[in-house]
This record gives sequence, C-alpha cells and structure tokens, in this order.
Amino acid sequence: MSSLLDNFRFARLPAHAETFREEVRAFLAAEQPTLPADVRARSWMGFDGAFSRKLAVRGWVGVTLPRQYGGAELDAFSRFALLEELLSSGAPVGGHWIADRQSGPLILKFGTEEQRRFYLPKICAGEAFFCIGMSEPNSGSDLASVGTRATRAQGGWKLDGRKIWTTNAHNCQYMIALVRSSGAPEDRHKGLSQFVIDLSLPGITIRPIKDLAGDAHFSEVFFDDVVLGDDALIGSEGTGWEQVTAELAFERSGPERIYSSIVLLDRWIQVLRETGNHAAHVTAVGRFAIHLSVLRNLSVSVTSRLVAGESPVVEAALVKELGTTFEQDIPSVIEAALGADPSSEIDAELLRTSAYVSQVAPTYSLRGGTREILRGMIARGLGLR
Repeated sequence: MSSLLDNFRFARLPAHAETFREEVRAFLAAEQPTLPADVRARSWMGFDGAFSRKLAVRGWVGVTLPRQYGGAELDAFSRFALLEELLSSGAPVGGHWIADRQSGPLILKFGTEEQRRFYLPKICAGEAFFCIGMSEPNSGSDLASVGTRATRAQGGWKLDGRKIWTTNAHNCQYMIALVRSSGAPEDRHKGLSQFVIDLSLPGITIRPIKDLAGDAHFSEVFFDDVVLGDDALIGSEGTGWEQVTAELAFERSGPERIYSSIVLLDRWIQVLRETGNHAAHVTAVGRFAIHLSVLRNLSVSVTSRLVAGESPVVEAALVKELGTTFEQDIPSVIEAALGADPSSEIDAELLRTSAYVSQVAPTYSLRGGTREILRGMIARGLGLR
C-alpha cells in the first residue's frame, strides 16, 4: 500500500507561480464580467468566447505551449495558479478549456509538425475551440468498447458513428475523437486511434442536450460518411489508447476536480458572515477548509510529477475520486443547512446557486471517469486487483 501513497509528497507552488497569481487576480478584477453566483458557478461549463479571447491576448490560452506555436511557454505550476484563480472566481472558461488542458498538449506530443503549426496557433489565439469525443451511447464508461469507426478510404478515412455527452460541441470548431480504426470491439484497446475532426464537415450533425438545470452544454454528435484526410489522424494508427491514457492524467488531477462547487461555498460563507448566523455551521465550514487544503496539496503533488515528466495515472485517479466527493458534499451540506430552519429568510442568490449546483453535482463523479472505474484503478495501483 505504501508504494502508491509514497508518491504523494507535501508540495507547494514555486514563488514564480505565486507572483503570476497576482497578475491573474489583477486581470480578473479588471476584465471578468460581473455576474451573480449562480451564473459564476457554471465556470468551466460556461461558454464565453469573448472572455476566452481576452485571456488569449494575454497569452493565457495554451499557456504551457511553446512560443513558436503561439503559447506562453509557462510551466504547469503557473497554469495551476491560473486555473485556481479562474475557477475560484467563477470565470467562464468553457470555450477554451478543453483545448488548453488537453487537446493542445496532445497535438504537441503526438501530432505531426504540420498539425502543430496549423492547430496550436489557433488554440493560443482563442480562434479554435475543441471538444472531446470519447463517450458513446450504450458504452457507459467503457471507452474500449467504442463503436464509432474510421475505415480506410481513398485519400484518407471515412467516419461513421456517434458520440454523446460532448461538452460544448455546438460551440466548437474541432473535436478530437477516439474511434476504432481496425479490428472489432472485442479487441478492446487494440485498433483504437484518435482523429482531429473539423466539425463543419458534411455528414456531421450536432444536437445539444438540455440538462436538469436548463443548460445545454452537452451534445450528441452524429457522423454519417464523414470524409477525413490522412492528416486528421493523430500519431500512428492504433495508438489511440496510449494517447488517451496519458491525456486523462491531465484531465483528472487538476484544480477543476476540486473547485466545481467553490463558488457556492464562498457565497454561503459570505451570507453567514453578513447575517451573523454562523455559530451552527462553524464545524461544517472548518471541515470543508481542511478537506480543501489536503486535496489541493494532493493536486499540486501530482502536478509536480507531471512537470517531472512522469505519468501519475493512478495518483490522478485518486485525486479525482476524492475531489469529486468533496465537490458533491458541499451542496449536500449547504442544502441541509438551508432547510434546517425553514422560518429564516434565505438569500435569493445563495438559493439559486445552491439549486443549480445540487442539480449538476451528480455529474461530477461521472465526467472524466466514473467513481467505480477510478476505484478499480486505485485498487490495482494498491495491488488489490
């Protein structure tokens, strides 16, 4: 057991990242839209292309990408500080989020030089937004069972199938999709490849899906005889699973797996201070503060390993599982607190924020890998499976 837990060491962001944090705070004070908490609570699901482009002007989209491709070439610690400030303030980052976090780094690592020169400057300028094509209907969290297929055709590939729960697909120009390029579903991880797909191509249909909160940031995407060029393939044919595995370490360990409910928590604390009605809730607030401190350190620790060039897949899964549990506890505890005294007047903005976060919180333990999948990975990492 100690072999996995020993991989977590106390970690702190270096001084240059904290200096950069102050620059980000000044930017947000001047440029972030003034929005109520229930809108800011959407943060990394919220789409605001204009705000994303303001960040891009500062070099803060594709922030870790090399300067030769338009990036700021900052390290992952600086990106961590940037994301903490954006998420904790509830900034609408959904436009550029996926491209910055994983699509750009994926293309940089596995793409051809032509792909790097074409896509990365567009990402860094806030001109190209990406979505992820992994989940499919009837496949659950079993990515290896994908049925969307790319078959060889003259001059490239022909793509057929569909993806679902694709965040902001209707607002994006490109998708990076995991599809089967050879073999059968029974072959599992073999025969999977990733392709960059221009979502304006003929044969692509995008249908937004409205959720319980009334938002439509998810979409179902249909591919019917979509023609892709050879230059759409990322890396070598059949290496998609290795790419996705490396990609998910970035997706599962960042601040977004800790701060999804933080705007709600901040608003609750603010209301408790304003009303003086905090004596009964000191223990709950203190527990959240302690949990957040520990989770943040775990996340920074994983970031330090990523900076060192390691691939802490199991550790990232552990952070994601603990982080989403924390994120789901926040609305549950706050809802119970608000309902404990029905005679008291409830702050309207807090009530709207609580209602929204409570509705979307069940998705926290689904996106980026379900709780059951992650626990299986953790068990294997501990030598229990």
